[in-house]
Amino acid sequence: MCAQSERLPWSLWHGQVDKALSKIDALESAMKPFSETYGRYTGLVKALSALRTYVVNNRHVIPNYGESYRNGEPIAPGFVESTVNEVVSKRFCKKQHMQWSKEGAHVLLQIRVRTLNGALNFSVFVDGCS
Repeated sequence: MCAQSERLPWSLWHGQVDKALSKIDALESAMKPFSETYGRYTGLVKALSALRTYVVNNRHVIPNYGESYRNGEPIAPGFVESTVNEVVSKRFCKKQHMQWSKEGAHVLLQIRVRTLNGALNFSVFVDGCS
């Protein structure tokens, strides 16, 4: 089970969603004999189920970091972390009492990524202001 769980992140990092899902299935099957003896079995099953749901729902946006690396594309999430830190810092320093919705945070990060990739079309905003 340890080997299976250690190979699971590798499959996700390389965009192999189907392999990752089959490894989740294998882990669930391998854990069944411990359902009566392992005290945290229910929590572990719940966590694997949540992971499966996340992978299935986001399979279309799970990147292949190996391919990105071979293409010379940046693979570090540093720009995402810096954006989050910058926004959080501004909000706390100004003592603004606002709360991010999951959708709002996701949209912010999408805009940040498109800006960094040069894929954000600013002419839409400029034309709308004229």
